[in-house]
Amino acid sequence: MIRLFTIVAAVIAVVTVACLIVLWPGHVDSQVAQGITTDSERAHVDSVRESFCAGIATQKCQFVHATIQSGSEKGKRIVVQLSAGGFDPNVDPGDEIRVAKAPKPPKGAPAVAGTGYTLYDFERRKPMLILAALFAFVVIVFARWRGLLSLVGLGISLVIVLLFVVPAILDGRSALLVAVVGSVAVAYTTIPLAHGWGPKSLSALLGSVASLMLTALLAVLFTNATHLTGLSSEEAIFLQIGAANVSLQGLLLAGMVIGALGVLDDVTISQASTVMALRRANPGLAFRRLSGLALDVGRDHVSATVNTLVLAYVGASLPILLLFSAADLGVGNALNLEVVAKEVVATLVGSIGLITAVPITTALTTLLALSVAPEEIEDDDGHAHAH
Repeated sequence: MIRLFTIVAAVIAVVTVACLIVLWPGHVDSQVAQGITTDSERAHVDSVRESFCAGIATQKCQFVHATIQSGSEKGKRIVVQLSAGGFDPNVDPGDEIRVAKAPKPPKGAPAVAGTGYTLYDFERRKPMLILAALFAFVVIVFARWRGLLSLVGLGISLVIVLLFVVPAILDGRSALLVAVVGSVAVAYTTIPLAHGWGPKSLSALLGSVASLMLTALLAVLFTNATHLTGLSSEEAIFLQIGAANVSLQGLLLAGMVIGALGVLDDVTISQASTVMALRRANPGLAFRRLSGLALDVGRDHVSATVNTLVLAYVGASLPILLLFSAADLGVGNALNLEVVAKEVVATLVGSIGLITAVPITTALTTLLALSVAPEEIEDDDGHAHAH
C-alpha cells in the first residue's frame, strides 16, 4: 500500500513540476504599475507644527519637519505638508516615515503650492523584522529542529508565491491554474520539510492535494453560480484601469484556493498524526475502529478550525460590516452585495474543503498505518518506536 501511495505522490510531483515549467513566467512587462510613485526615502520626524496651508489662507495644515536618513539627499532637512482634517495620518516627533518628492507639474502649468515633498508612508520594516525574529525564536524554541525546518518551508512557500504565482498571473496565465499548481508545490515543500518523509507525511500530502482539488472545484462552481465578478475592490478596479491581462474572477478563485491551503495543511497533518499515534498506542485496532477514533478527534478539530476560519474572514471584513450596519442596509441585502458575498462563498468553500480533508486523510492514513508494522511508525520527531 505504501508503495502505491508513493507512486501516486511521485506522479503528482512530476505533473506539478511540468506545470511549473510550462507556466513559469518570462519577463513580465506589466503596465499596471505605471504612474505609481515607488521611490521614497526614510526620514526622521523632528517636529510637527500646525499653521495655515501654503496657498490656502483659510485652511489649517500640519507641517512635519523631518531629516532625510537615506539616499542622495541624506541629512537634508525638509518639510512635509499634511491636512489637519483627519484625511492624513497623525505624525508625531520621533516617528520614522518615508517621503517622496512631489511630482513636477506639466510644462507651462502653474506651480503647485506645497513644500516639494509628500508623506509616502510610515517606516515599518524595523518593528516588523523584530516581530519576525520573535516569531522565529518562539517557533524554534518550541518545535526545535522541526520548527527550524518549518521556517525553511515557509521561506520556500513565499519564494514560490513571489517568483511564480504573482508573476505568472501578471503574465496572463490562468490565475486558478497557477494557484492550484503553486499550492501543490507549496504542500510538497512544507509538509515533508516540517514532518519528514514517511507514512504520516505521505498521507497528509495526498489528503491535502485531494481536498485542494475539491476546494478549487467548489470555488469554480459557486463563483459562477453566484455571478461573482471580482470587481468589488479598489484593487480590482485599478487592475482594470491599468489594462492588466488578468481575469479578476480568476484572481478571486486563486485567492480562495491559496487561502484554504494553509488550513488544509494544518488539518491533514494533525489528522495523520492522530491516526499514527493511535496505531502506535494500540496495534490491535482494525480499520473501522482506528479510523473511527481518529474521526472523533477530527470532528473536534474541524469544529474549532471552521470557527477560526469564519472569524478570520469576518475580521478582515469588519470595516465593511460597520458601514453596512451604519447604513441600516439589512442582513439580506448586505449578503447579496458582492463585497460581502465573495467572503461568504470563500468561507463556505474553504470550510467544506476543510471538513472533507478529515475523512479523506483519515482513510488514507489508516490504510498506510495498517500496512506497516507498529514499530516502523515514526513519532513527531521522526523516530521509529520498537515494542
